[in-house]
Amino acid sequence: MALPVVAIVGRPNVGKSTLVNRIAENNEAIVHEMRGVTRDRSYHEADWNGRDFTLIDTGGIEMNKDDAFQESIRSQALVATDQADVILFLVDGKTGINADDQAVANILRRSNKPVMLVVNKLDNPADNNAMWEFMQLGLGEPWPVSALHGTGTGDLLDEVVTLFPEEVEEVESLDTINVAIIGRPNAGKSSLTNKMTNNDRSIVSDVAGTTRDAIDTTIEHEGQYYTIVDTAGLRRKGVIDQDVEYYGYVRALRAIDRAEVVLLVIDGTVGLTDQDQRVAGMAAERGCAMVIVLNKWDLVEGPEAKAEIRERIKDRLMFVGYAPVIAISALSGKNVHRIWAAVDKAYENYCSSISTSKLNNWLQEIRDFGHTISKGKKLLKIKYVTQTGTCPPQFTFFCNHPDIIEPSYERYLEKRLRNAFDLEGTPIRLRFKKKD
Repeated sequence: MALPVVAIVGRPNVGKSTLVNRIAENNEAIVHEMRGVTRDRSYHEADWNGRDFTLIDTGGIEMNKDDAFQESIRSQALVATDQADVILFLVDGKTGINADDQAVANILRRSNKPVMLVVNKLDNPADNNAMWEFMQLGLGEPWPVSALHGTGTGDLLDEVVTLFPEEVEEVESLDTINVAIIGRPNAGKSSLTNKMTNNDRSIVSDVAGTTRDAIDTTIEHEGQYYTIVDTAGLRRKGVIDQDVEYYGYVRALRAIDRAEVVLLVIDGTVGLTDQDQRVAGMAAERGCAMVIVLNKWDLVEGPEAKAEIRERIKDRLMFVGYAPVIAISALSGKNVHRIWAAVDKAYENYCSSISTSKLNNWLQEIRDFGHTISKGKKLLKIKYVTQTGTCPPQFTFFCNHPDIIEPSYERYLEKRLRNAFDLEGTPIRLRFKKKD
């Protein structure tokens, strides 16, 4: 049996994400005064008194159908309640009951799941008398808490763990490949996530900035497990005009930091932009393996236009020239299956090791070719080379004058290394140390 699941639901701005951060003892859930900050449901690990469980933070449920996102948000919240073993219905003790609280309560009473009515923002004991009006929601006795200060959360969790299913088995640790889906806003990352995970977990919309949190999904494909992370669209910090979008930007960078392989999604109808270059640079700096995904390829008309886009990518993304380029349509699913093999190969090369004997046989060929560099009276002589790291592969060259090595010569050595060994999809690091 999997870990017990606790879903926190309620209307916007009642403190759901604050409570998630309090229980999970981290700041993964984005908290902001603006309504509707949490749109997708996000998953967080937590434990109480030795009982591990999973928390689901959901988007605020409103019955206002004019909001372009509300139908998806309600659907996401309802999926969370279906997955949950215990539901925490959070209400605002400061503002009292409103129509949305009543509507959510009506839904939860039909869920056939344990529901705990939690009244938040009761910071002072004197405020607790105000919570009794919530009895009329028909969900039993309310639990007073202050998610911000932690008041009452211990008593709440004591009760929550008693409602967990019995005989909860330990979840086996899976050998997964961490894959972050990155790119500019509205390039089709959420559509690709949904196609690869074969569900509708991430909300898909044609409004830029829909995904604000990084959302993890672990799936199995042909015997291999993958953790897919759909991240918020990355733009230059200078053009991020909302605090919430900036927080999503930070989460996306954290997702890249955790990733072993990134899928850089480029909108084929727009072509390569400066923003795509910056995003690729972020992943390259952090040493992630990479696959470039040209999305919406079915909407690009004519072979000349397609050839021009590919040539532009080859020219302007030369610094990640090791990354294979796959043209797909995430919406229709065309060629999405090719991504799995590309991810597997990039990850295999990312973790690969090359024996010292093979490397030095290769180095002898470099010496025989005779190409070296000099500065003044200094002539570079490389004595030997060995691999000193993986993920990504790192090679250390021992030489007499490491101080005269220039970037152009490093690029030369990297190109020759890649020609000799299969390192597609992964960056490599070269180091030079003095050896007399």
